Amino acid sequence: MSFLQPLGFLALLAIPVLIIIYIIKSKYTEQVIPSTYLWELSERFLKRKNPLKAITGILSLILQILAVVFIALAIAHPVFVVKGGANDYCFVLDSSASMNVVDGNKTRFDSAKEEIKRVISSSATGSTYTLICAGDTTDVVFNGLDDKKSAINQINQLSSSYSTGGLDNALMRAQKYFESNSSMQFYLVTDKTIENVQNVNYVLVNGGKVNYGLTDTSYIYNMSDGESTTTTVTGKVWSYSGDATLTVEVFIDGASIPANSARVQVGGNSATDFSIEISSADFSSITVSVKEEDDLPEDNTVILYDKTEGDSYEVLIISKTPYLIKAALEAANMSCTVLAPEKYSKETCQGYSLYVFDSDDDKPFTPDALPADGAVWFINPTGSVEKSGFSTRGRSEAGGETTLSTSSSTRVRNLLKGTSSDDTTLASYVKCGQTGLFYNLMYCNGDPVIFAGSNGHGNREVVFAFDWNLSDFPLSFNGRALVNNLINYTFPSLADETLVVSGETISLNVLPGCKSLKVVSPSGEEEALDTSGTISEYMLKEVGEYTVTADVGGIKKTAKVFAQFPEKERILNVTETNFVLTGEPGTERRDGRYEDILYIFIILAVLIMADWAVYCYEQYQLR
Repeated sequence: MSFLQPLGFLALLAIPVLIIIYIIKSKYTEQVIPSTYLWELSERFLKRKNPLKAITGILSLILQILAVVFIALAIAHPVFVVKGGANDYCFVLDSSASMNVVDGNKTRFDSAKEEIKRVISSSATGSTYTLICAGDTTDVVFNGLDDKKSAINQINQLSSSYSTGGLDNALMRAQKYFESNSSMQFYLVTDKTIENVQNVNYVLVNGGKVNYGLTDTSYIYNMSDGESTTTTVTGKVWSYSGDATLTVEVFIDGASIPANSARVQVGGNSATDFSIEISSADFSSITVSVKEEDDLPEDNTVILYDKTEGDSYEVLIISKTPYLIKAALEAANMSCTVLAPEKYSKETCQGYSLYVFDSDDDKPFTPDALPADGAVWFINPTGSVEKSGFSTRGRSEAGGETTLSTSSSTRVRNLLKGTSSDDTTLASYVKCGQTGLFYNLMYCNGDPVIFAGSNGHGNREVVFAFDWNLSDFPLSFNGRALVNNLINYTFPSLADETLVVSGETISLNVLPGCKSLKVVSPSGEEEALDTSGTISEYMLKEVGEYTVTADVGGIKKTAKVFAQFPEKERILNVTETNFVLTGEPGTERRDGRYEDILYIFIILAVLIMADWAVYCYEQYQLR
């Protein structure tokens, strides 16, 4: 036997204190009696009838000492070691999106947690518990924990994810535990049907059998006389179980009454196309929903947003010959102001969304400082500017044909979208060195002549290292496509995609002059994102509507993003190939603990204290 809290024996110090009190306390008490004659008779009677009277004086002390002894034992928490009486347990818990399927009043994930808690509760004291949770990521929730209560509390706090999960990483983690301790008991709790299981206790939770869903939803405007008059919503409605007749409803701007609906006959485990026309082309959002209830409601609704931008941008062009750049920007519905180079000053020229510095070879112009409140374009730069992220190294008069970047970067491919292999010829260009992070888009003789990135103020920056007026770039096919892409890059929407899949990581654009960027999830959780670069990434962990808010120069800009339920996780009965732990299982068991004797000491202490209290009361009554 051992003791978890041996310092509890310090309570035994109360015993000598009780003895000292017993020795020094007065044994006599003053009592009032009606007659000495009756007193003497009672004394003679008690001596004849109570031969143990001689020891009753110390009985109270004995009871107090026993109470102190049992209380001290209870505090010290005695534990008996049971050789080979416990096990090491490792649980693999599937927390993929399909575990959100509802069975009655609880989800599959809730049922899985109850199974694990049942095993832990029924296990021998002294066992250890490890939990691997496979969801958005594969994480070890706790490792080698020997406290049942703590393990169950941590399990209660877990929630399932909304991502496409796989058990491969969990299997790798479990295999490492098996290799280090082959006697460990492994449990796999999942809703996936596993064809081949080895060295694992397989627990299948697959309640809930009915599921419908929507995929491939989108809308198009219907034109009449050059204007949008109505909208058609299309998509597929699924029945992931048996045949069903489903109602697809379309709501405009969150209205409670559908703008239109359609009845669709759907075969089991298949999809049917639908098309619904609504008599409106003016909306901010369209909600598409399956009316019928099922066991997985999260995939029954999709929200589509109108991405039409109503923003107007103010552009300041500092140039002696602004005609070509002004025409290109005004074609994109931007308001342009032209200023002569000698009149530019950072202190007086503020509040613009974009600053374009166009330098002339005859009279080169370099700004004394970089604007901090907007994006910047440099055309034919002739000098270096602090915080611009690039420097100039003279001019190459050789010129030549240009080539487009062949980078596989997603950003570069988007910026080159719509361009062709046709080359632009430059008579000359500025050689530039780069100290910041830029995306090189066009080269001449191996030197970058068009590149885009961000400057030291965190604003977007584009550099054209040649004179527009001395090249065929502005009027070329590639020139028009590149300028259009770079305008979109300079003035991006907060979210390029508004209909995505939960579990994915989306890229949000940091707008020029953005001071803060935050995302509010469907559950109301708010997270502030980094705004130091041009892009900030965010992982969608829930299904539903996300709100993105940016503070751009004191003006709040918002965007909505809807995360759909992963399509792979909608199938209610998925089959995985195997979950096999390779190796020979061991038979060794760890030592367990028997702690129930603690309650015996507590009960004895209570009983003795109660007996002592009764004894004291009786002694008082006899006086």
